[in-house]
Amino acid sequence: MDQYKPPIIKTIKQTPTEENSEEEEIIEHIQEPKLTIVPTAHISEKSRQKVKETILEQKPEIVAIELDIDRYIKLVNQANGQQPTEEKINFKELLKSNNLTVMIVSSILSYSQRKMGEEVGVKPGSEMLEAAKIAQETNADIALIDRNIQITLKRTIKSMGLKEKLMFAYGIIKETLFGDDEEKEELLENVDELTNEDTLEEVMGYFKEASPKGYNALVHERDEYMAHNLLTLKDKNVVAVVGAGHKEGIESCIKNPETILPISELTEIKESRFSIGKIILYSIPLLIILLFLVAFLQGINIEGGVINFVLYAVCGAFIGSLIARSKVQSAIVGAVVAPLTVLHPLLAAGWFSGLIEAKLRHVGMKDLDDLSHCDSIKEFLNNNLMRVLLVVVGTNIGCSIGVFLTIPNTFLPLISKIWGG
Repeated sequence: MDQYKPPIIKTIKQTPTEENSEEEEIIEHIQEPKLTIVPTAHISEKSRQKVKETILEQKPEIVAIELDIDRYIKLVNQANGQQPTEEKINFKELLKSNNLTVMIVSSILSYSQRKMGEEVGVKPGSEMLEAAKIAQETNADIALIDRNIQITLKRTIKSMGLKEKLMFAYGIIKETLFGDDEEKEELLENVDELTNEDTLEEVMGYFKEASPKGYNALVHERDEYMAHNLLTLKDKNVVAVVGAGHKEGIESCIKNPETILPISELTEIKESRFSIGKIILYSIPLLIILLFLVAFLQGINIEGGVINFVLYAVCGAFIGSLIARSKVQSAIVGAVVAPLTVLHPLLAAGWFSGLIEAKLRHVGMKDLDDLSHCDSIKEFLNNNLMRVLLVVVGTNIGCSIGVFLTIPNTFLPLISKIWGG
């Protein structure tokens, strides 16, 4: 097993006084290795109270929390009313690192969880903050045992096939933005039952059936990761606060540590060398160039075809960008580069229109934070960052439609002329 250990946040130990010296001495003597797992629902007041009661009763040396360092800092800052920085988002680096999809998914999930939390009067992650607060009050150290959220989302997205990704995206958008109010109300009324084993097994079963690979990366891998971290603390008295969906998996991994993958493998982001998506991505520009080249070598006039191809790509990107409510400057830039990006498998017209849109809108970290604090779908879609993301998607879709429309009036006639000699 890897020697990796979770981040430990040390709390300041109280100096014994006449009032608490006897109590401190008793606690010191009864500290034996022990692990207590507290399963929670993330927007449940009942769960928050259960966490508090358990820690006060157990008085552990360490309180382990289902958070990574980034999420912990974000929750603490939000609880303290700290405003996000005015730092601008570097969209160029964001596009290079392929984190755009991760950002979109993360933002929508945060928005969804906050809205549900508001309905029941509990902020998402409040039970984790309560665990940290009581840990500090009882002089326990805090261990952050979860995997980095960016790694988790990247591995989840990469693990899924096209069908699973489409179903996953459809499910998130449908339930978050257009979900049935009665269904949401029923879920919120029974949120505390999500810690019930039978209810939980049914919910997790639906997810596992809909997306087996996504389930593995989002749930089972994190079970292994958190179990590994808890095993490094096995000589301590620990209370672990985790989502109810992870309790059974963590317990199974702790009982069978040989089944846990190495941490290096659980945190690796593999770049697939070959996939159907990549084959299509590289094949389209190759076929377009090859088609025009063969026609030219056979003496066929390709001037009209090239003009058609350029015009359709330009118009498609321009219209798609404007439909996504971009500024005119962004739409023009996306349109100008559209024909070139179609012929380059590693470029997309939407990236260029998105970069201009981000610059014109002065998108910063505050816009990212504001996404999860929107009060309506309209406000969510009008957020500066979301506007930029929509421009990226709209330009790319428009360009793709434009190129697709050239098939019957440009490429099929060319193929007919080449084939017919």
